[in-house]
Amino acid sequence: MEYKILFVIVLALTFAAAAVISRFLIPVLKSKKMGQRILEIGPRWHKSKEGTPTMGGIAFIIPVILFGVAASVYLWVRDGDPSSALPLVLTLCLGLFGGLIGCIDDMAKLRNKRNEGLTAPQKFLLQVLAAALYLIGMRFFCGMNTELYIPYFKVTFDIGIFYYFFALILICGMMNSVNLTDGIDGLASGVTLVVGVFFAAAGFRAPGTDGGAVVLGGLLIGATAGFLIYNFYPARVFMGDTGSLFLGGLVVGGAFMLRNPLIVVVAGLVYIIETLSVMLQVSYFKLTHGKRLFRMSPIHHHFEQCGWSEIKIVTVFSAVTLLLCVAAYFGL
Repeated sequence: MEYKILFVIVLALTFAAAAVISRFLIPVLKSKKMGQRILEIGPRWHKSKEGTPTMGGIAFIIPVILFGVAASVYLWVRDGDPSSALPLVLTLCLGLFGGLIGCIDDMAKLRNKRNEGLTAPQKFLLQVLAAALYLIGMRFFCGMNTELYIPYFKVTFDIGIFYYFFALILICGMMNSVNLTDGIDGLASGVTLVVGVFFAAAGFRAPGTDGGAVVLGGLLIGATAGFLIYNFYPARVFMGDTGSLFLGGLVVGGAFMLRNPLIVVVAGLVYIIETLSVMLQVSYFKLTHGKRLFRMSPIHHHFEQCGWSEIKIVTVFSAVTLLLCVAAYFGL
């Protein structure tokens, strides 16, 4: 089977499964009273969304894991060695670890009947553990070394043990950044769909084609497109931390699959800007004793306060991500 055909099959199956599962999951989540709690400090018009089912990420996690593992087995058998399959399997595991952390967080929020679940230290510790297990797997099963490739300059530096500290920070940072991006209807899904296209294009560009990256791209596109049917404004379901941390794991894992981890800083810059806007807002607020740099953070809420509709924000952020992904493609 050619990689193009494999890509189309994985994308189509994941899209169909995510859409169908979402259709049947929404009433189940409603019946279990698993509705989203809205923070009082958030935009006042978001209060109308309170009660919208959350943890909808389950709808795309199931097909991504199912078809991802099936594709990994196919790649392994086809190539006669695990070199293209194991990085994909480990990336799926990283995403699944993230999804489990998000699920625990979402369940805690629902149980406590507030929009705060795990504490920040608890969540960070679990993410570090997930990242460490992923890096151990990549080191012993996929031959990960400590050389850091610099995009565009096409040079590599061996930074020794510091590589693993860098990797831990990047993995945890990207997972949280995707989580923060999931703040309005369809934003995290729309941006991640575009990033999925980038991974597919990167996989096809690689010498001999990187089957793992091609499959990952198909999984991300299919999962987010299928979920967007119900998550686009006005959203009938939210992915919750369950879905956003899962997607964050896949996105950053994909960069390590390409052996070019810094490329996710370019392709996923929108995610990073979301996090930086929060950090800058908090720092500026403390330094100026109460003044705000943005009307609200993360930055998508700032644009909401400026009068942008949720659809406009999703469209613009996705378009910016597309341009960034084009730029990232030339840095491979």
